[in-house]
Amino acid sequence: MVRMFKRLAPALAATALFYVAQAGLAAPETYTNPVYADDMPDPSVIRYEGVYYAFGTSGRGRVNGRIFTLLRSTNLVNWQRLGGAMIPPTPDPYRQYWAPEITYADGKFYLYYAMSGSEPGHFENRVATSSTPAGPYTDTGNVLVDCATNSYTIDPFPFRDDDGQWYFYYSCELTNVEPGLHPGTGIKVDRLVGMIRLAGDCHVVVKGRYKWTLAGKNWNVLEGPCVLKHGGRYYCIYSGNGYKSLHYGLDCVVADQPLGPYTGQGDSARVLHDVSGKVRGPGHNDVVVGPDGHTQYFVYHAWNPDMTKRQMCIDKLIWTSDGPRCDGPTFTPQPVP
Repeated sequence: MVRMFKRLAPALAATALFYVAQAGLAAPETYTNPVYADDMPDPSVIRYEGVYYAFGTSGRGRVNGRIFTLLRSTNLVNWQRLGGAMIPPTPDPYRQYWAPEITYADGKFYLYYAMSGSEPGHFENRVATSSTPAGPYTDTGNVLVDCATNSYTIDPFPFRDDDGQWYFYYSCELTNVEPGLHPGTGIKVDRLVGMIRLAGDCHVVVKGRYKWTLAGKNWNVLEGPCVLKHGGRYYCIYSGNGYKSLHYGLDCVVADQPLGPYTGQGDSARVLHDVSGKVRGPGHNDVVVGPDGHTQYFVYHAWNPDMTKRQMCIDKLIWTSDGPRCDGPTFTPQPVP
């Protein structure tokens, strides 16, 4: 028993200090974006037992031998860095790891992510698990294979419908040879089986159609899906254009079923877009419920002025007759959640 207490004491002390620090930092009535000023691309956030955990892309970067930046907060505003989240599935130092997406099901935490392959330009979606939100996460060995065996699949997003069925949204390359469409990346959806494999029944959610998502002369980029259900309908929010572009932002499409068909694609970033001279490249969002248990918040990244870091920001989600809209991006003081 004494040995067990000695092993647990550092962790218990760290947890106690975290709550004390958070209580002291929660006093301000306003916050100003970014809520995390260090590099935190592609943020995904989960709330578990009153505590928020945020995961961000780390590329090849590692902390204590782990990948994906991991943060913790009690209020969505004051964040403590915990280190790395996941044990790399391969010792290869040249592999890249993108877009972690966290969820919880049946007593286990699932961290979906994209990993580069052994050949240039190849990426695959994978999943790691942990018994606790803070990890460490270990890879399951399962690749979530696109039904067309696409060699470039990224930006995974799991979604659970009210009947308990899980769906898996992701970005992949699409030739888009039909009239009026541009080649590039688009969004697909498939059913999840047992949380770690796909049913092989994928459907296209949205393809590149408008000029605002053109990241090159004739190459559309649609990525970073985030799916919400509201009023009995399914909204897929996605990022468009190159992540360094002035035109990078969020739009959405809507469907009556998780597998679609989805309609309503916009000819601009209607959900969230840049503010000239103030906010550049806002996008790749997640949505989480605030501490009050019902107000929804966008969590997204945006560039710092020098474009050396993508910093984590939050703003309220507003439901309109046209679907979800972000009450931002804000760059002035806002009420704390």
